[in-house]
Amino acid sequence: MLNRRTVLVALGASTGLATAARAQAWKSRYPEIVFAIVPAENASGVTERYGPFVNYLSRELGTKVTLRIANDYAAVIEGQRSGHIHVAAYGPASFARARMTGVKTDAFVIDVNGDGTKGYFSVFYVMAKSPFQKIEDLRGKNIGMVDPNSASGYAVPMFTLNQIGIPDAARYFGRVQNTGSHENAIIALTQGTVDVATNWWNAADDSNLMRMLNKGMLKHADGKPMTIDDFRIVLRSPLIVNSPTAMLSDLPEELKTAIRNAFLQAHVKDEAAFKRLSDGKARPWEATDNATYDDTIKMVQFVDQLRRRSS
Repeated sequence: MLNRRTVLVALGASTGLATAARAQAWKSRYPEIVFAIVPAENASGVTERYGPFVNYLSRELGTKVTLRIANDYAAVIEGQRSGHIHVAAYGPASFARARMTGVKTDAFVIDVNGDGTKGYFSVFYVMAKSPFQKIEDLRGKNIGMVDPNSASGYAVPMFTLNQIGIPDAARYFGRVQNTGSHENAIIALTQGTVDVATNWWNAADDSNLMRMLNKGMLKHADGKPMTIDDFRIVLRSPLIVNSPTAMLSDLPEELKTAIRNAFLQAHVKDEAAFKRLSDGKARPWEATDNATYDDTIKMVQFVDQLRRRSS
C-alpha cells in the first residue's frame, strides 16, 4: 500500500536520478572545461597562483578543468566566441568588449576587495627619481599602456586623461606603447623605455607593483631591490568596477549552476587555494550579472570614439 512517506521517498529518488542523469549528460558533452585568464604576472607565477584553484574546480565539477594562460584579452574574447574557452576571468573592459562584439558570455561572480569594496583604480606611475610631479609634466614623453582591451591599463587611463583635458593621448605624449601586460608596463618604466606607465591599484598594499616588489622582480642597476619609494603616482582614475568571471551562455544549466556554486563556495571548500589567488587579500567572490558592466560598455564606446577621432 502506498502512503505519503512512500510517495515522497519515491519522488525524491526519482528527482535524484534525474539530476544525476542530467549531470552525466553534460559531462559526456564537456569532458574538459577550459578556464582562461590573462596574466598580470609571468607564466610561472600564474601557474603557481591558479594551479590549486584549478585542481579544486576539477574536484567540484567532477571533470577535467584546464587552465589556459592567454596571451592577451583578445585571445580570451575570441576563445569564448569560438566556444573553446568555457570560463574566463576578464577585466571589466575586456568583458565589455566581448559583450559589445556579440560573444555569448555571462558574468556570474565579481571580485571583492579585502575591505569589501568592489572597485579598483588605474594609476599613472613615474619613477620617483624623475622630475615629473604631475601628468602635465609628461607632455611629449613616452607612456606605457597595457593592452587596448585592458580597463586599468588602457580604457580607463584614456577616459581619465580626457576628463582632465587630454583627449588625444597619441598627440599629447611622444609615443604611446602598448606593453601587453601589467608587469611589462612596470618593467618598461624601470628600464627607461617609457617615462610613465599605467597599472591597476587596489590599495597602498595591494597592487600589481607591490606584487612585483614582494617577489623581488624589480632591481636597481647595482642589483639592490627596488621599493615602493622608488615610484610615484602622478594621476589616479575614478573608481573602476571590479573584474568579473564569465561563462558561456549556452552551457547546460546544471553545469552553469555547478560552476557558479564552485566559485561562490571556494573560500570555504578550499580556503588555501582561494587565498593563494590574491595572496589572501581578497574577500570571497559575490554573484553578479551582465548589467553590472553596462556603464563599462559606455566607457569603452566613448574611448573607441576618442581613438577614431585621433586616427
